[in-house]
Parts: sequence; C-alpha cells; structure tokens
Amino acid sequence: MIHISKRFILSVLIIGATAVFAQAQTQMQMNKEACDAYKKADAEMNRAYQKILAEYKTDAQFIQKLKLAQRAWIAFRDAHVESIYPATDKHAEYGSINPMCQCKILEELATARTRMLREWIDGVEEGDVCAGSIKSRK
Repeated sequence: MIHISKRFILSVLIIGATAVFAQAQTQMQMNKEACDAYKKADAEMNRAYQKILAEYKTDAQFIQKLKLAQRAWIAFRDAHVESIYPATDKHAEYGSINPMCQCKILEELATARTRMLREWIDGVEEGDVCAGSIKSRK
C-alpha cells in the first residue's frame, strides 16, 4: 500500500493553485489584450483598403465611391458601438471591463469589414454578372 503524507498532498495542491493564479490576468491586462487585437484587426483592414486604392487607382469613380463607403462604414462602426454603450460615463455605467468589451466588438467589426474589402483584392469568378466593380479572377 502506498502511503501519501498530508504534507505531500498539501504541497501538490499549493503548487497547482499557484500555477492557476500565475496565469490569472488583471482587468487592465485583459483590456490591453482585447484592444491590441482590435488594433491588429484594424491595421489589417487598413492594409486591405490601401491595397484596393493602389490596385484600382485608375478607376477614379470607383475610388471616390469606395472612399465614401469607407467613411460611412467608420461612422456606422462608431455609432454601433455607441448604441451598445450609450452612457456618457462608460466606466461608471459599465465598469472596468468596458474597454475590453468595446475592443472585442470593434475587432469583430474590423474583421468583417476586411472580409468585405478582400473581395476587391481576391476578385470573383469570371462571369459573375453581379460583380460590379470587383475584378474577375484569372
């Protein structure tokens, strides 16, 4: 029969608990991680936007309409987040978690917009009669 001392069991439990607490994050760290993820998604969206501007630069009418659409999308993005968190004093109303929550929403929106913009970069199947200004893949 194996004899395990109470001291050994207690030591294992303490080490396990210490490992769990070592991985715990502060709200400030979670806010920063969420906002860093949003910044990364926003930068990716902006790279896609800039690539479209460069690839389609000879189509002045399209560029003008794309810029208009992008400004409208940014206005929508900001208004959408404000509709979810309308209070003036967001910290008092929604707590210290609010920056994390807002950044998660902003990241999701930026990622969705990047998918939309990528259509102009990736193109569509040749013969897609609804493609409009989106180029055909070759």
